[in-house]
Amino acid sequence: MTRAVLSIGANLDDRLARLRGVVDALGERLVTASPVYTTAPWGGVDQDDYLNAVLVVEDPAFDDYAWLRFGQDLEQAAGRVREVRWGARTLDVDVITCTDATGAPIVRDTDPALILPHPQAHHRAFVLVPWLAAQPDATLPVAGTPTPIADLLAALDPAERAGVRRTDLALTDESARAC
Repeated sequence: MTRAVLSIGANLDDRLARLRGVVDALGERLVTASPVYTTAPWGGVDQDDYLNAVLVVEDPAFDDYAWLRFGQDLEQAAGRVREVRWGARTLDVDVITCTDATGAPIVRDTDPALILPHPQAHHRAFVLVPWLAAQPDATLPVAGTPTPIADLLAALDPAERAGVRRTDLALTDESARAC
């Protein structure tokens, strides 16, 4: 069994419907979902704001590459086009971290298709803020050291943190599964 943390976002079309589509596709594999946040685009490309959330998921049949394929299949079904780096997206699904059946983090640093943990996650408030809401005790290995998400978030520029704003939108109708 693997457990993964997925960061999801969209800033084109019906953004909330795109995020809810990921949750629907996960079904029982969803362990918990963060609240939905709105964030300014990252990377300097002029575009509309994103809706972002973090999902904690698990499946006994999935390895880290299966989570990657799952996300890419959903992106493709949503019509995602990869023309501009950090450009607008109908759907973005990133595998942030993955643990194996023993709970040990899976580390991949030689395959450019999947680097785990995600090499920039600890710099991105739009990942850390929702993740902290979904899993307050979570840690992320940074340079091989498990670091609490709260500490990583506290180290970011306050303006970066303030740019991630919680909405009243929900990913599921089941409040027991959402934070």
